Amino acid sequence: MIKEVIVVEGRDDITAVKRAVDAEVIAVGGFGINARIIERIKEAHKRQGVIVLTDPDFAGEKIRKIISKRIPDVKHAYISKSEGLKDGDIGVENASPEAIINALKEAKCQLKNKVETFTMADIIYCGLSGKEDSKEKRQKLGKILRIGYGNANQILTRLNNYGITKEEFLKALEKMDKENFYGK
Repeated sequence: MIKEVIVVEGRDDITAVKRAVDAEVIAVGGFGINARIIERIKEAHKRQGVIVLTDPDFAGEKIRKIISKRIPDVKHAYISKSEGLKDGDIGVENASPEAIINALKEAKCQLKNKVETFTMADIIYCGLSGKEDSKEKRQKLGKILRIGYGNANQILTRLNNYGITKEEFLKALEKMDKENFYGK
């Protein structure tokens, strides 16, 4: 059983999470997050901790930001777009139990004391911005580090906010290079 309460977008997401793990799950009902739901999440966070697991799309990111703004130290779990894609629909409800378990295992919390380990120069130097394949590289990096997909600024913020070390970052880049080399 997972100690933390998992926060998802809707009922289908609850079903998918419960197929993967034994956990308490709260659905926010999409953009309809009201004060009652926020209070439920705050109470769950105070008692057990909370992991936010939303869809890897614009709406999911917006919901994640709303929750984070009101409860800054929740943990965040991410599935990649490819893990949540089924018949043109992207969502947690489409992810396999294995993908959900891996996302929850790798849940990240934002650090209270912001650390500036990475700069935009690092992002550009590593080809995560300014190149034809930068978007694809950011998607792969987000999947490997379990920080989700984002534009260059979002990736930079997540690297620093989630306390990703230079070593973890370099290992992820190395893994990406190997996958490209061996065609995985």
